[in-house]
Amino acid sequence: MATAAAASKPVLWVPRHVLVTASAQAEPHGRAILDRLAAAGVDDVRLLTGDRLPPLRGDDDRATYARAKRTLAVVTSAQSKRRPTPIPPSADFSFPLAEGCPGHCQYCYLAGSLAGPPITRVYADLPRVLEGLDAVVGTGAVTSGTAARGHEGTTFEASCYTDPLALEHVTGSLAATITHFGTHDWPGPVQLRLTTKYDDVEPLLDLPHHGRTRVRASVNVTDVERFEGGTARVAARLHALGRLARAGYPVGLTIAPIMPVDDWRGQYAGLLDAAAAELPAGADLTVECITHRFTPKSKDVQLGWYPRTKLDLEESTRSRKHGKFGAVKYVYDRDTMRDLRGWFEAAVADRLPAARLLYWT
Repeated sequence: MATAAAASKPVLWVPRHVLVTASAQAEPHGRAILDRLAAAGVDDVRLLTGDRLPPLRGDDDRATYARAKRTLAVVTSAQSKRRPTPIPPSADFSFPLAEGCPGHCQYCYLAGSLAGPPITRVYADLPRVLEGLDAVVGTGAVTSGTAARGHEGTTFEASCYTDPLALEHVTGSLAATITHFGTHDWPGPVQLRLTTKYDDVEPLLDLPHHGRTRVRASVNVTDVERFEGGTARVAARLHALGRLARAGYPVGLTIAPIMPVDDWRGQYAGLLDAAAAELPAGADLTVECITHRFTPKSKDVQLGWYPRTKLDLEESTRSRKHGKFGAVKYVYDRDTMRDLRGWFEAAVADRLPAARLLYWT
């Protein structure tokens, strides 16, 4: 696995269509993104005269989806978007580098949380986004001041609504953010967190991260990986994670979405063993376990995007749960969840004994 992953070229996403708002054109980081797009050979770049994106509709939902997934919008952030938002159980706060993802994961949780066609939006006013983070340092409830995770400092999740590594080739935003977290004079200890299904980590290896960024690979078994179109293969993600760990980064595994597929114990045991084989001894490693769930809205959107999917979205075999704001979601039944959790907690301890299992959900 490691040899094949090391020999393969990283997966790089290059948009076919780009929209750039007037405000984004005025930002230095926005102009740097334009330079990167030109270097990547993107020639369909539309410089808008205002800040409103034009409507994007195809002949049907599938056509709209296809064009949106090939489109990048370079915009500036609204003040409401810049405000750090609590994001348990992952981190104290989330903040936006972008919204949307170029991947084609059929179970995509963003399907139910972002409005309109799934255009990927990146923020040209990155310095303005980052400068607002100091104000909340020390005020979080997930890691800040807690006994279990207080040593992580105030944690900031950069991949709540995107995969920042997927976009790095044409934005440079992730490298700039890692450098900011590593070199900025913060009012207290902090950690940047992100999770990715991509593997182009070469530009990150020599950054002055100073141990303040934890990169997690989103990984899964073969029977689930087949739902993850347009992403790097899991073997390549694990190889990339090993390279980051050897470059001094704290790293992690986000095992998601966990599904009780055929021989799930054997398949997930193999996944944990593959991770152990790629990571160097002494790596600072965490594990997060997230089972598959969906909402009525995300199901409708996913079936519109992928009408022939083999993904299990049967509501009658699930338990119906309500979130704290009343939203409905469908999760595995109690017995299935108990079996999965018990096995994963034991297997992680056995196969990755130095890892910290942060949470199960």
